[in-house]
Amino acid sequence: MAMHHYLRLTFIFLFVVTSLFCVYFIIKKRRNRKVPKLLSKEKYNSTIAGEMAEISVSTDSFFNIWPYISELKAAKILSNKIKESQLIHKVYRNSTEDFEHILLATEKENHFVKIVVDKNKKKPIGYLFLDL
Repeated sequence: MAMHHYLRLTFIFLFVVTSLFCVYFIIKKRRNRKVPKLLSKEKYNSTIAGEMAEISVSTDSFFNIWPYISELKAAKILSNKIKESQLIHKVYRNSTEDFEHILLATEKENHFVKIVVDKNKKKPIGYLFLDL
């Protein structure tokens, strides 16, 4: 009878230890998640070279930002309440055509989230809050 209790306690102990390992690695993985980067004013100003030309939102010539928008929504920087068709307000490209600045609408009027995209590397550099 004592051996039966010993085996039962051993299995319970092993279950608890493996559960704790799983919880530890899940928490560690969530903390190491890549989150969108908030741009500093210096980095943002370095992306503005010369004139900024507005690009039509209806054309598909600008960078595909939808995966990055999903990251912004997951990080609760952008609201899920705004429809995707109304999300992109304006798109600008600098004179050297190295960077695109994409203005995203927010729930507040005249408040935007601006995504800066490096066209050469084909990836977003980060985002910035813009209050007009």
